[in-house]
Amino acid sequence: MKLLKLVPDDTNIKFLKLRIPFFVLSIVLIAGSWAAVLVNGLNFGVDFAGGQEVRLTFVEREAAPIPQLRELVGGLGYGEPVVQEFGGPNAVSIRVPLPEGTEDTPGAATEIGNRVIAAIGEEYPGARTDGNDTVSGKVAGEFRDQAVLALLAAMVAVSIYIWVRFEWQFGVGALFALFHDVSVTLGLFALTQMEFGLQIVAAILAIIGYSLNDTIVVYDRIRENLKKFRKMPLPELLDLSVNETLARTIMTSLTLFVALIPLLLFGPASLFGMVAAITAGLFIGTYSSVYMAGPLLIWMGVTSTSFVPQESALDRQEKIARGEA
Repeated sequence: MKLLKLVPDDTNIKFLKLRIPFFVLSIVLIAGSWAAVLVNGLNFGVDFAGGQEVRLTFVEREAAPIPQLRELVGGLGYGEPVVQEFGGPNAVSIRVPLPEGTEDTPGAATEIGNRVIAAIGEEYPGARTDGNDTVSGKVAGEFRDQAVLALLAAMVAVSIYIWVRFEWQFGVGALFALFHDVSVTLGLFALTQMEFGLQIVAAILAIIGYSLNDTIVVYDRIRENLKKFRKMPLPELLDLSVNETLARTIMTSLTLFVALIPLLLFGPASLFGMVAAITAGLFIGTYSSVYMAGPLLIWMGVTSTSFVPQESALDRQEKIARGEA
């Protein structure tokens, strides 16, 4: 019985035929994304914009009712709260954004925290207050700086790894593809004004990891084919390599997409931004592995001899002496 295959063995899609139009499109997307970030800005959450933090322990419960707390505090009108387990399953940290100008008004931020505590105390009389503190804009700014450094460090480390494993041209291609993925994701958040916090930074790091994985699979096949087909033109070799890894790419992407859809449609509102970022990055990363990381190898001069050890002059003379050359 012949098995049904998702991608037939004789698949031969000419991906690189449209490499120039798609590369131009990618440059436009990068420029447009950064323009959106500069013009609209990012809608920073409490992690990056500052706010009031309240810490509570539910002494009569084994676990804190985090979904109910998120809904209760969100209904107070201070924006989307960040509710997280803090130190134990029955202890939570609740952070709410402060209205504009509140941070400079003495006692105003603390009063907001008191209102949050009072609302929770009415619903859960056994809750114990452990803290009511203001997260300053300066501290939030340090979080932003550290998040940017984390993203840059991840991208540079990935590029160095690929450079060492392959050739420097591959490292440049991977770095540019990752820059494309991060830029377009940031542009998406600037356009939609979805809240941008630490969860989104984690999502972008996940996108970098997925895109890297996809790129390395394609690069491995390119390296193998460079050694195998010495006389094949590079665009044809790149098409061959992408087609040979297409089944694996589609299966990996489809599996992850099937897992993300329920979270995207039915998951809690607090996770929507992170899941949306990963879902978008799934397609962006696959696209960049084909139309960014691959074509750049052509323009940076990778040839069929890139992975063939160069013969030294002494070896050449010995071969001539033996009549082998």
